[in-house]
Amino acid sequence: MALETTRSVSNDPAASRVKPAKSPSLWKHSWRRLRKNKLAMFGLVFIIFMFIFCFIGPLFSPYTNGNTDILNMKKAPSASHWLGTDLVGRDVLTRLMQAGQISLTIGIVSMILTVIIGGGLGVISGYYRGFVDLVIMRLADILMSIPSLPLLIIMGAIMTEWKVPPEYRIYIVMIMLSILGWPSLARLVRGQILSLREREFMQAAESLGLRDYRKMFYHLLPNTLPMLIVVCTLTVGGAILSESALSYLGVGVGPTTPSWGKMIDLANNLMDFQKRPWLWIPPGLAVFLTVISINLLGDGLRDALDPQGNR
Repeated sequence: MALETTRSVSNDPAASRVKPAKSPSLWKHSWRRLRKNKLAMFGLVFIIFMFIFCFIGPLFSPYTNGNTDILNMKKAPSASHWLGTDLVGRDVLTRLMQAGQISLTIGIVSMILTVIIGGGLGVISGYYRGFVDLVIMRLADILMSIPSLPLLIIMGAIMTEWKVPPEYRIYIVMIMLSILGWPSLARLVRGQILSLREREFMQAAESLGLRDYRKMFYHLLPNTLPMLIVVCTLTVGGAILSESALSYLGVGVGPTTPSWGKMIDLANNLMDFQKRPWLWIPPGLAVFLTVISINLLGDGLRDALDPQGNR
């Protein structure tokens, strides 16, 4: 009797039409894990707030022209100037927004350049190996052995000596940060490629006779995307810190270009430090909270995208 019941169930057409439940994709599963990380979600929300604050906030400010007002120099916060005025009477809150645009733009663009250079060279190095790998990795080792901050200071001093126009200095700073940032990313991508190129899907690509660039940039590189996302977030934070340090030391962006580091540099005497905290505390907090939020988000993404991290 039990045997007949089993046969009737197995031959039931309705039972054969039952589809197995679909497992969530990697991105949906990672998003669910990320939402459970409160610190990472705080970082994500704060980063979104900073982008709205810096790129949309100036549209509602009446002081975006940046005109100087000698009669309102170094005024304390008031109803008309919520964060006071700076050394030449400009609104600090508006300058903070405009400086955020520059700092965030430098961080994002330098990250994109770092990913393009480091990711591309890492894929080429890991795929071809041999002499190509030797040349690229030795060049990366040379750049990684040079202290980044002193080199950036020297290059900034050279720009000042050569009288590089202020409107071009921001682009040179982006390029400098990307040149110093690509070696570590290239080594990470190379390690991933060396592992991925031995997988079954690459053997199938070899049997299909695909060209090298298709195998590298259509099959290998997309499989490193979770690792690249994590590195990108941390690279943005590092670039913002480096730009702020350079601008504070006077070798970053031009004096007329607002940035968080340049705002802190303007309050560089003891009187401003003690008596006028509204000149340096807002940009300092902006740098601190933005970088901390980016690092929290990057740490949360690393945990969410790690298939072996079941914490």
